[in-house]
Amino acid sequence: MSNHTSKTTTENSPSSNKASSVMPLSMRSRLSGSEGLLPEWSVTIQRQSGATVPVADPSATRAMVALMDMEAQLGGAASHFGGPSAFAEIMSAIHGLMFADAAKAKRPWNELYHFINDAGHCENGIYAVRANYKMSGLTLDSLRGFRSIQSQLTGHGEAHLFPEGVLISNGPLGSSLPQAQGLAMGDSLKGRRDRVTVCALSDGGAMEGEAREAMAAIPGLASKNRMAPFVLVISDNRTKLSGRIDQDSYSMDPTFKSLEVLGWRVLRLDDGHSLQACATTLEEAFDAARLNPTVPVAVIAKTIKGKGNKKAEASATGAHGFPLKSAKELPEFLREIFAPKSVPPAFISWSETVLAREEKMASEAASRVSAAVLPTAPGAHLLKSSPSEKIQIGVAKAMIEARKRGRPVVSVSADLQGSTGVADFHKAFPEAALDVGIAESNMVSTAAGLSLAGFVPFVDTFAQFGVTKGALPLTMANLSQAPVIAVFSHTGFQDAADGASHQALSFIAQVASIPHVEVYSLSSSSEAYDLISEAIESFVETRERGDVPPTRVFFLGRENFPRRLTPETFTHALRTWPVCLDTTASVPRSAGVAGGAVTGGVSVTIVAAGSLMPEALKAADLLVEKGVGAIVIHGSAVNHPDLETLRTALARSSGRLITVEDHRSIGGMGSLLVHALAVADVPFRVRSLGVGDSFGQSAYSALELYEKHKLDSVSITSTAMSLVRL
Repeated sequence: MSNHTSKTTTENSPSSNKASSVMPLSMRSRLSGSEGLLPEWSVTIQRQSGATVPVADPSATRAMVALMDMEAQLGGAASHFGGPSAFAEIMSAIHGLMFADAAKAKRPWNELYHFINDAGHCENGIYAVRANYKMSGLTLDSLRGFRSIQSQLTGHGEAHLFPEGVLISNGPLGSSLPQAQGLAMGDSLKGRRDRVTVCALSDGGAMEGEAREAMAAIPGLASKNRMAPFVLVISDNRTKLSGRIDQDSYSMDPTFKSLEVLGWRVLRLDDGHSLQACATTLEEAFDAARLNPTVPVAVIAKTIKGKGNKKAEASATGAHGFPLKSAKELPEFLREIFAPKSVPPAFISWSETVLAREEKMASEAASRVSAAVLPTAPGAHLLKSSPSEKIQIGVAKAMIEARKRGRPVVSVSADLQGSTGVADFHKAFPEAALDVGIAESNMVSTAAGLSLAGFVPFVDTFAQFGVTKGALPLTMANLSQAPVIAVFSHTGFQDAADGASHQALSFIAQVASIPHVEVYSLSSSSEAYDLISEAIESFVETRERGDVPPTRVFFLGRENFPRRLTPETFTHALRTWPVCLDTTASVPRSAGVAGGAVTGGVSVTIVAAGSLMPEALKAADLLVEKGVGAIVIHGSAVNHPDLETLRTALARSSGRLITVEDHRSIGGMGSLLVHALAVADVPFRVRSLGVGDSFGQSAYSALELYEKHKLDSVSITSTAMSLVRL
């Protein structure tokens, strides 16, 4: 992908800094310019002056999103149509007005506007708009890599990967609006009263505590002349990931009505799919904000999630994900999007290449010959002899069975119960299930109150949101002697497609040191069932004897894993680290090591956390081929290392230890384990594999990221060989 950028502009010139006697640092913008660019597929809007302006055709935006999504889906990545389709007209109008104002003023657009997206899963719609302008180096061809590991176009906007097109990274809902607030405050401090900060937000994002704080702070500070012009644009379609907001949780109408009381000027856009109405309302908003920066403007736009496809519009989630299962459905989907106009040839051609790719993939899959018998290698046998399924199945099963036994289990969710597996409990016991909306902090604190009321409360969300937005509530819950049980999924690189903002790489470090919190890593559904069942019973028994149980946080991945990684008769237990594989007997004492550096049987202890267990088991088989045995242990009770099991294993492997996890090397399972061994005077030599000082990115599968960050089976094997040769 090319990186077309405009000439860089420098902020903070002396003439623009009359409000302060101290000069802020000079910041160079890397955002791409819009000078001379016009959309290839366009329609026109009329400005209040009567002038017409060409803007990106919303139908072309929806078509590009659909084609990008299908490409990503074929690669194995989830993708999203509903949100960007709801925003299509709004984004066309915003960009058209910003670029037209810049052309009239003969200035770079980003000197007149800050544009920030805080609408979840809508970045692909913005990529599409800008590709229509051939801006930021984007073309139809470059969109085809959407969400792949080779692309800058990640599931959510990432400034560290795509600074030409993204000013502020987004993803966790409600997090970019407060940063936009800071931008406008910065302009005010610099005396920049001519630049409008425009932030797009979803109604689901408006449920977050961070967003609510900014909604109060922005008008409050603006009234004190501390803010430059600010415009907030909210897409109100009453729909979140799991369904309709007002049905599943509560209506957002009172929140939107409260904006006027807070000090916003509120403009109502009753039809967010009338492009002209969008343009007229947004132009009024921009002008009003410039005229009086002490009163920020909020545009509440009624939209339809999944707009452009009747089936998507009617679905409970508004086609939050991509509604098509096969590229064969694309031609009809595109025809409906463009009706009554015909589909442009470029999109027909793109859909044909996608279909050809799908057919080629199907043909290749059919030609593969499956193995007739199970593999004989111990690690491979474990991976392939047990049916694969999501770990979440064990979570829901344990919760449901406990409730049936009369345990007062209740579930408090924040919209992601369908992804964390807790949705099955909600279906079985709707009277014991609550959805507080997209509000993770509120979820944890609500559960703490239920704990003190005598219930066994569960909370669930993605690990990234649970530890970032839930760390303080978890601390306060335990300080209040109100423990909860948390199920935080999509750990590390397991949320491959959504990109860095959703990839929790510090999840252990952020909660493992909170007093009275036990942290667990789950590797299979059988382990999840055993540990969560025990956690529920332990919670009840501890409460009944008048004591306070600990909070237990269970982390798990997203992809399918073998149902069991231990013998059928094995029952997992809290605070124990199971030995899942021991190949030391497979390596005779006379065996040699490939490369000739070591003669005689040797072995290593490999301790893996959660989602890296399959790679550790594969590595054990590779090591057997090289004459090295391995004892593979799952680091289950992360912040309570099982020293007895570890001491025994290390004694048998001459103290050789490898830890591996998709977590930062700092503060993860490896750090906690090594510290515990050192304090206990257990002799060992260690090599730790983890994530360095970097964020992740989108990819079609977690394995691609494991390979990139040297966490895969080949890397584990190579590390083990370097250790045994010492």
